[in-house]
Amino acid sequence: MNSRRRYPHRWLRPLAPLLALIVAGCGDKPSNPPKSVGHITHSAASETSGIATSRRAKDLLWIHNDSSGQPVLYAIGTDGSLRGTVRVTGIKNIDWEDIASFELDGQAWLLIADTGDNGSSRKNCALYVIAEPDITGIAPGQELTATVAWKIPVVYPDGARDCEAVAVDAREETVFLLTKRSTPPTLYALPLRAPISTQPVTATLVTPLRDIPQPNSRQKVLPTPTGRYRAQATGMDISPDRLSATVLTYGDVLRYRRRPGEPWSTVFSRSPEVLASHGLPQAEAACFSADSTSLFVTGERKNPLLLRYALQIPAKE
Repeated sequence: MNSRRRYPHRWLRPLAPLLALIVAGCGDKPSNPPKSVGHITHSAASETSGIATSRRAKDLLWIHNDSSGQPVLYAIGTDGSLRGTVRVTGIKNIDWEDIASFELDGQAWLLIADTGDNGSSRKNCALYVIAEPDITGIAPGQELTATVAWKIPVVYPDGARDCEAVAVDAREETVFLLTKRSTPPTLYALPLRAPISTQPVTATLVTPLRDIPQPNSRQKVLPTPTGRYRAQATGMDISPDRLSATVLTYGDVLRYRRRPGEPWSTVFSRSPEVLASHGLPQAEAACFSADSTSLFVTGERKNPLLLRYALQIPAKE
């Protein structure tokens, strides 16, 4: 969600990078810090709130803007450079907050999460699935179009929720949605396939994530993403090999390792591994690479950094 509407203290926005360093504090040099691989420089992609790896093209990522932006996906390289744009016809960008890629029935797909709900009052939150476009030969100045293959209405069992973090396990045909403004964040699940009936399917409660790092006393003083709001979840992804999941918060990059045959409810119930700090003033989007060996993280600012974490890979299922 646009930070100008999320945080009323707009005078702090120019100081955000400095404040991010202050609230991080001083400590030991983190192990395995992320590498900056570039900036997302395309002027139209100014409020990146979701990122997903391509399942069709090597070294390609998909990003989008958040609320009230154009219903457009931007294809970028793993250095942040623009490759092309795709307009999704027939829908609006009310509050797009995340995107996930997956393979199903031998085809590559993208799921767009129009699930942002600052006031927890929306009745039209939805997930939109499109076939991942083939951008072979496309140039930055060209725009393709795509249509929605199916829509999944989002209804929670206990009332509306703000959600900026979504992930897909295509083998289980499940979409996971993680709440942002509840403490602790709560994980819900919906079926990936569109319901046959006209009635929406209510999401199922999976588990609360009780071990998300919380702000300390110094951080609670600052009304900024890296201050008092640092525990809020803004991104999520499941690795293509299904052996890891990540949750991104304003303050941390968290990794959940999955043991062979383990249900996701168990995975997300235990304490995550806290990776080296991303250091971003407003971290909003995270995804695994196509080979599951890396993690990309970026934020919602003009020309944001694109970070890449190298990961240790667990044993396969």
